[in-house]
Amino acid sequence: MRIWRQHELGDPVELLQQEEVDSPAAGSGQIVVDTEAVGLTFVDCLMARGLYQMETRLPWSPCTEVVGRVREVGEGVGHLTVGDRVVGIGGGSLAEHTALRASGAHKLAEGISAGAAAAALVNYGTSWFALHDRGQIAEGETLLVHAGMGGVGSAAVQLGQIAGAKVIATAGGPEKTALLKDIGVDLAIDYRETPDFVDLVRDHTQGQGVNVCFDPVGGDVFDRSRRCMAWDGRLLVIGFTSGRIADAPTNHILLKNYSVVGVHWGASVGRNPEPSERARQAIFALLENGQLDPPVFPPFAFKDVPTALNDIYHRRTWGKAIVEL
Repeated sequence: MRIWRQHELGDPVELLQQEEVDSPAAGSGQIVVDTEAVGLTFVDCLMARGLYQMETRLPWSPCTEVVGRVREVGEGVGHLTVGDRVVGIGGGSLAEHTALRASGAHKLAEGISAGAAAAALVNYGTSWFALHDRGQIAEGETLLVHAGMGGVGSAAVQLGQIAGAKVIATAGGPEKTALLKDIGVDLAIDYRETPDFVDLVRDHTQGQGVNVCFDPVGGDVFDRSRRCMAWDGRLLVIGFTSGRIADAPTNHILLKNYSVVGVHWGASVGRNPEPSERARQAIFALLENGQLDPPVFPPFAFKDVPTALNDIYHRRTWGKAIVEL
C-alpha cells in the first residue's frame, strides 16, 4: 500500500516521501480500514519538525483523524463489523489502509461527509472539553475565540453559539472574517488589520470584557487577551501556534479575579475517558441532527500531502483540512 512517511525531523515539504509498505493486520482490539480520508491539523506540522510537546517517533506519518470502511476486525471487537463506515483517531499513518483502536472509533450515520466526521472527532472534541469541562461556559456569557476559522477555533465558535454564548472571534484576513460573519458571530476581528484587538473587544462588551477566552495562539495574543477578561473570567490555554509561550503575571490575575486554565484534551482522555465519550456522543448527535455544520476546506489529493501541511503551517487553510484518497 502507499503511505506518506518522514524519516527525520524538519520541514515536511522537503522530507516527507511516498513509500510502498505492507498493509497492516488487525491486532487484538483493533480494526483495519480502507481509508477514505485523513484529517490533518497544525499539530501535524509541529510533529514533523519535532516542535510538539510530545516526542515524534520516526519514521513518522501525518495523521490526526481517519475516515474509512472497516475491512478487518481484530479479536475482542464486538461493536463494529466489516463494511461499517467509521472515523477514528489516526493510527499513525497517512496510508491507503490504517489500523485503528476499535474503542476509539465511531460508527458514522449515513450522509455524514468525511470532512465533517473528521472535524467532529478531534476539533470539536477539543473545543467541547475546553468550553464545557474546563471553561464552564454558560448561556448569555461572552466568548472570545482566537483563530476563529481554524480547525479548533471554528469548532469553538459553533459550540459556543449552541451553548447560548455571544461570540467574538478573530481571524487573519478578510476572507476568513467574512466566513465568520457567515456563521453568525457577533463580532469578527481581522487581526492582521487590527493586531491589538483589546479596544474593539472592550467597546463591544461595554467595557465589561469577555467571560471566556479560547486561545490556541499564545504569545502576544495571550498578553492582549488578559486585558480583555471580565471579572470571574476564564482564559483557556489551548496551544501556542504563535511559537511563543507567554507569561501570566499573577498580580493581574488576582486583581481582575480571572482564571488561566490549561486545556490538554488528549491527556485528559487517557486519564479519564468517560467525559470524553459522553462529549463524543453529544457532538455526533448534534452533527447528525443538523445543529453542527463544520466548515471544511476544499480537500487535498493524496499526492498533495506536503502541500497540505505547508498550507496549514502558513495559515492558508480554514476550517477542517482533509486529504481524500
